Amino acid sequence: MAFTKPIQRIIRSNRQYLRQRYSTSTVDIPAPPLLLKFKSDLKAAMKARDTNRLNVLRGILAETTNASKTSTPLRTDIQLLSLLKKRAAASKAAAQEFGAAKRDDLKDNEEAQVAVLEEYASTIKTIEEHEVVETIAKVVGEMRTQGVSVNIGNVLKAVLGVGGALDGKPVEKAEVARIVKRVL
Repeated sequence: MAFTKPIQRIIRSNRQYLRQRYSTSTVDIPAPPLLLKFKSDLKAAMKARDTNRLNVLRGILAETTNASKTSTPLRTDIQLLSLLKKRAAASKAAAQEFGAAKRDDLKDNEEAQVAVLEEYASTIKTIEEHEVVETIAKVVGEMRTQGVSVNIGNVLKAVLGVGGALDGKPVEKAEVARIVKRVL
């Protein structure tokens, strides 16, 4: 009986160590505002029985949940915008395939989902394309005057890198890369 208290202490401290060692991080990263809108719209779509919107929202929420378990979770609205555009492109391709196969019912479903995706994508404010072009042209001009080699990689680093002209601004990296290719 005299040994039970020290043994209980050891067991208790071992449990605490294991809990600290194998638990996931409890740091809460704030969710993007659009993700919160998706969750509230999911409930509204369930109540309204809007199947197209419901399918789109469930798919997006599933992808964001899967991405949150990877090393690069979706943390900003711009990352969600790229996800929306990717899903819209896939749905457009599927609609074309269904149209070629004369499956108008499935084609209509995909087109309705594209409309929902584009509706959500239009709510995200990004920098205008002409502003991005002006910024890139300015950076390329500065790089040429400094004698730095002007290639796509160097320009993207100068524009999107830490302290760059578009660092932290609401712009898609793929869009910037496309514009850089066009400018060069």
